[in-house]
Amino acid sequence: MKARSLRAKSTDAERRLWQELRSRRLMGWRFRRQQPIGPYIVDFVCMEQHLIVEVDGSQHQEACRYDASRDAFLGKRGFVVMRFWDNEVLTQTVAVLEQIRTTSLLRRPSPPPSPAVAGEGVS
Repeated sequence: MKARSLRAKSTDAERRLWQELRSRRLMGWRFRRQQPIGPYIVDFVCMEQHLIVEVDGSQHQEACRYDASRDAFLGKRGFVVMRFWDNEVLTQTVAVLEQIRTTSLLRRPSPPPSPAVAGEGVS
């Protein structure tokens, strides 16, 4: 399926999560939905953080082998993949967003140290 077609057929959980992630609503990070990466289309991705968020439905249990090879492909390209069940997104949206926020913050590179000011150890 193509990304555009998948966007049009989003599940309730995907639509709910997109409302929270779109327009830089989460920590100012830009998420894209149904984004192609290599041969795969991911539900949501923040390229700045190399973070992918997948929303899996109950029918998804049969796809574990596919998910493992897909996650390995994405991991080799520096992405972290987070997975949530549909019902988690629908019933625990705040907790899901907090997990995404925490993971994003842990992945954020620390800023370089500020240069020392004269008189503070600099001669």
